[in-house]
Amino acid sequence: MSHSTDRSLALAIACIALGLAVAGYFVGQTLYNGQTGVNTAEVKGLAERRVSADRANWQIHYTVAGSDASDMATLYARSESELATIVATLEDSGLVDSEIRPGVVNYHRVEYRDADQQLVEARRVLNGSIDVETTRVALVAPARAALNKLIAEGIDISNRAPQYTFNGLNDIKPDMVREATRNARMAADEFAQNAGVEVGGIRDARQGNFVIRDAGSDYGNTASIEKDVRVVTTITFYLTG
Repeated sequence: MSHSTDRSLALAIACIALGLAVAGYFVGQTLYNGQTGVNTAEVKGLAERRVSADRANWQIHYTVAGSDASDMATLYARSESELATIVATLEDSGLVDSEIRPGVVNYHRVEYRDADQQLVEARRVLNGSIDVETTRVALVAPARAALNKLIAEGIDISNRAPQYTFNGLNDIKPDMVREATRNARMAADEFAQNAGVEVGGIRDARQGNFVIRDAGSDYGNTASIEKDVRVVTTITFYLTG
C-alpha cells in the first residue's frame, strides 16, 4: 500500500469518527504494519438496553423508648404492637409474609449528662428492624408512602431508601453482544468504504464488561427501578484492497 493510501486511511478516520460515535459505534484506530503488509482496522461496537429492576431490598427500622424506670415487659409489648402495625400496613400494600422478614429487637440504654458529666436523664430503647425483599418492585413505593402515615401517628420509623437491582443480565447478554458486534462491523464497513478498501475477517475481538447504571446516571446502580445496561466490544478486522 502506497504512502498516499496510508494518508487516505488516516484522513478517513478523522472524518468519520464523530459521525460513527453518534450512531452508537466508532472507529478506534487503524494500524498498518509496513514490514508484513498487514492492514487492520480496530473498531468499537456499542450496545445499550433500558431494563427494569427485577428485585427490591428495603430495610425498615422502628424504635420504642421509655424512661429509665419503664417496665421492660411493657416496653417490649409496645415494640411488638408497633411491629404488628407496620407488618399489617405492608400487607395492606400488597406484600405477603414471604416478602417480609422481621429481625431481632435490640435493647440499649441511653444516658444524657450535663457539662459536669452528671446524669440528667436515662432512657431505655428498643430498636427493631424489618427486611423486605420482593421481585414485585412496583409495590415498594406505595408501601413506603403508607408507612409515612404511621410516622404521623407517632410510630418512630426510619423508612430507608430501597435498593433496586437487575439480575437478568444473562438473559440479554447474547443479544447485546451480537448487537455490539454488528455495530462494530458497520463501523468497519463505513470506514472501508470511505478509505477505498474492503473489510476482511476478524483478527482479534475483545468484549468489555457489562455495566449497569441507574437510568440517566453515570455512577449509581441501586436507586432507580429503570436501569441502563451497556457493553462495548473491540474488534480488529483485516483490510484488503
